[in-house]
Amino acid sequence: MTEVLASRSFRGLAAEDAIESVHNDLDSLWLDVPFVQDMDQMTFTTAVIESASNIVQHAEPAGQEPVELGVDITVKPTLLQARVSAYHAKPPFGSMEPATPGEDAESGRGLALIQALVTTVTFERQDGTNTWVLSRTSQG
Repeated sequence: MTEVLASRSFRGLAAEDAIESVHNDLDSLWLDVPFVQDMDQMTFTTAVIESASNIVQHAEPAGQEPVELGVDITVKPTLLQARVSAYHAKPPFGSMEPATPGEDAESGRGLALIQALVTTVTFERQDGTNTWVLSRTSQG
């Protein structure tokens, strides 16, 4: 089993202030693992924030409970991984494949951006929770 060198977790209402909390968690995480190269930190942070922002902006509740955002991040010697979850959410609509929207489109690029920034992206849906697992193999 590979050792976890650092981790952070967040769970709260899927609202704009949640994004700032996740960003603050990432900033403090990088202080614990200064050996992670700046490029890995920047691209992974962008992918995690994009995923979390998509949940805040687009996730719809499946029932009476509001959508909650969950972000669990782990750093292993050569792997950065985030589980970005939408609790109490409807399944996402549309294709889970990245698309290239038209030049005038103002949305629809998120999944393509995320996939360009990390090594792998997987999606899981279980018990009313949508989870995107983002993994980036360290370049260092």
